[in-house]
Amino acid sequence: MAWKNPVSSWFTAMLHCFGGGILSCILLAEPPLRFLANNTNILLASSIWYIIFFCPCDLVSRGYSFLPVQLLAAGMKEVTRTWKIVGGVTHANSYYKNGWIVMIAIGWARGAGGSIITNFEQLVKGGWKPQDDEWLKMSYPAKVTLLGSVIFTFQHTKHLAISKHNLMFCYTIFLVTTKITMMITETATMPFSSIEDTLSRMLFGWQQQFSSCEKKNETKSSFNGTGSSTSKPIADTSDKVKKKHTKKTE
Repeated sequence: MAWKNPVSSWFTAMLHCFGGGILSCILLAEPPLRFLANNTNILLASSIWYIIFFCPCDLVSRGYSFLPVQLLAAGMKEVTRTWKIVGGVTHANSYYKNGWIVMIAIGWARGAGGSIITNFEQLVKGGWKPQDDEWLKMSYPAKVTLLGSVIFTFQHTKHLAISKHNLMFCYTIFLVTTKITMMITETATMPFSSIEDTLSRMLFGWQQQFSSCEKKNETKSSFNGTGSSTSKPIADTSDKVKKKHTKKTE
């Protein structure tokens, strides 16, 4: 992809790197191309993109294939995710004072914008798949970023009795530990999937339980109806036999 169409590859890489900033700017009615004003970040991201795809003998890509290097990069990424969430929540509070929903949305967009904006990224590449929509199948980064955005919003509005730095430290340790554990064990199971399933059944599973009970009652009633309908012809035949027997005796 990078060799055939380097411009499209570079653009999708920039979307993945600065997707959170672009999405938060769109939500706050700010210029979405404001990230281009930071020349240092653009040059750094472009140089990393170039050496990964066009380095002789794929030396950088091969070096990144080692697990310790991947673990180090994943840990650094989770650290920056915390700072992005906090920055998004603080930036939204400057526009909408104590606006919980706005603060949560901007913190979520700033921290997980790269995964949320994947649909547009795939569209630029020409390989968009509707079944892989992030809104239909939320990934681990999107879920954990949403959780962090809610927590930091409560802390920012003074509803959590903990300092910001301590909360950032605890949340970063949680992110790094879970991410490294998932990479080492090579599992895609979410660390809080059991809690998520329990809450889903408690909050959104009542209709399914009622529908299943109604189906059971319908099957029972239909079974009783068939049983009564079958018993009627048996009773009719027995009455006919009795009448014939009385006629013979007479």
